Amino acid sequence: MTGAAAAFAELLPLMERVRGAGHPYTLTTRHELAFWRGRSGDPAGAAAAFAELLPLVERARGAEHPDTLATRHNLASWRGRAGDAAGAAKAFAELLPVREQVLGAEHPDTLTTRHDLASWRGRAGEVTGAAAAFAELLPLMERVRGAEHPNTLTTRQQLARWRGETGDAAGAAATLAELLAIRERLHGRAHPQTHATRHDLAFWRGRSGNAAGAAAAFAELRPLLERALGSEHPDTLAACHNLAVWRGEAGDAAATAESLAELLPVSERILGAEHPDTLATRHQLAVWRGEAGDAAATAESLAELLPVSERVLGAEHPDTLALRHNLSRWLGEAGDPARAAVAFAELLPVRERILGPEHPATLATRNQLARWRGESGDVVGTAEALAELLPVRERVLGAEHPDTLSTRQQLARWQGRAGDPAGAAEALTELLPLWARVCGPEHPRTLTGRYQLAFWRGRAGDPAGAAADFAELLPIRERIQGPEHPDTLATRHQLARWQGESGDPVGAVADYSELLPVRQRVQGADHPSTLHTRYQLAFWRGEAGNAATAAEAFAELLPDFERVLGPDHPDTLETWYQLARWRGESGDAASAAAEIAELLPVRQRVLGPEHPHTFATWNALERWSKPTEDQTSRIDRPFEQHEG
Repeated sequence: MTGAAAAFAELLPLMERVRGAGHPYTLTTRHELAFWRGRSGDPAGAAAAFAELLPLVERARGAEHPDTLATRHNLASWRGRAGDAAGAAKAFAELLPVREQVLGAEHPDTLTTRHDLASWRGRAGEVTGAAAAFAELLPLMERVRGAEHPNTLTTRQQLARWRGETGDAAGAAATLAELLAIRERLHGRAHPQTHATRHDLAFWRGRSGNAAGAAAAFAELRPLLERALGSEHPDTLAACHNLAVWRGEAGDAAATAESLAELLPVSERILGAEHPDTLATRHQLAVWRGEAGDAAATAESLAELLPVSERVLGAEHPDTLALRHNLSRWLGEAGDPARAAVAFAELLPVRERILGPEHPATLATRNQLARWRGESGDVVGTAEALAELLPVRERVLGAEHPDTLSTRQQLARWQGRAGDPAGAAEALTELLPLWARVCGPEHPRTLTGRYQLAFWRGRAGDPAGAAADFAELLPIRERIQGPEHPDTLATRHQLARWQGESGDPVGAVADYSELLPVRQRVQGADHPSTLHTRYQLAFWRGEAGNAATAAEAFAELLPDFERVLGPDHPDTLETWYQLARWRGESGDAASAAAEIAELLPVRQRVLGPEHPHTFATWNALERWSKPTEDQTSRIDRPFEQHEG
């Protein structure tokens, strides 16, 4: 405990000795101690303290005394903050009719309970219900408290937030922009509630697709908070945290990781090493190191953080479950898709039990479980799982919620990978106008939809059309996201690939040669995307007629894949496969056969005996073990590791 909590902890035994344990002033002291325990970073301790206080207040004041009801209200709130959002919502639902009966339906405390009930319902996963509840509450607040009362403005802010959570991020940002002008007029630019509205506005600008705008808004907010609260106030540190995160979302993952690394020791010193906000910074630092290219280090850091989160917050706290979710994902990104699938399979029933089977976070875990089962080789099963998930997300979130559209997009992708690229292209063609209407024609998600559509058009047999689509998309991404944003670089990567597939291998070599140093500088030499560009450059050099150079390049690339992604990662194994292929194409069939013979049992073990890549390895072994005079004329296309 620090500050106020420590002071009340010292005062309590004195009050009990002088006034008595049941004296109103002593009970008030216990109430304040419980509250400030929560504010100092111990929500579970606060909830426990209010649970101990409640029967004392009931005995001293009566079950329906306003002080008793206030204690019930705070107990519900801190239970929610300790991770039990559903329990908090239930407790507020039970409290509301009591306050309505005792205090009246329009009493300020009753309205506060309605407000918090709506909020915790949203946090428990009922985002649509939360938005509806705040929409019902707002006109009542305007009539009872006044349209510009601070609590009415807070209700407007919450209504904006939950509308955003239902998928209308742009609408949330627009509402908050209007609210900010009101708060600045009424309270001034330096008022804490004005700062809170600016914070939420920045966030929803980012969620609506303007990550750079969100980063700029947080950059403007930070000096205001430093001047008003000090550079080490928790709210200032939160703004620094969010500024770093949105810079990463805008494309600068390495700078985000660096900023969070600088912020972490400050949070540890000011808030404490185990404060929830400090743990959140550690969590985000690990994630952004992964986004910057170091997936293995991210998985290791999250694995180290998990037992700390379980001990401090609880094994079933939503933040702990979110940490498990991200750890599972990065295990896959680090090259172990089978382990990722197992981890998500273990997490799913926990989230179903704690949050409910239809909570948005639970559905996100189902989505990731499907993905990593597919990456482990069960392509058909993944498509089936996503087909089952889609109607659930449509019913829970709405047919046009971004997460629902994302599932449709993933379903199309896995249908393509299951052998139906034309079906994938058709599904993405139908989906694209929905992205444009829901998020805007130049929103990053819409651009990703265009990217996926172009890719699957190429895989469906129209490489020239794919190249044309990527050529149209590239200048848009350069203008919207910046010429060096990872998504822009990925578009350049695909444009080069499909130009090669359209019959211009020399042009592909030239484009990849220009792209490679940019990726090395922006994303790092060891970033997986950089390695994939090296892979494609090597491949198209071979296709352009220089098989020996291709073999040499793959020989240099293979140990880098092994070091960065691991020796059993599917992309590492594909690089090994291409090394063997180009050694054979350059005239060394015996060496090619030997490499393939070593690769085959590894692919059987990692991917399974019926995986398409395993079958391809069998065919290659037969091919290079029995060379023919026209061997080099046979076309052996590369597998595409990442569609984007």
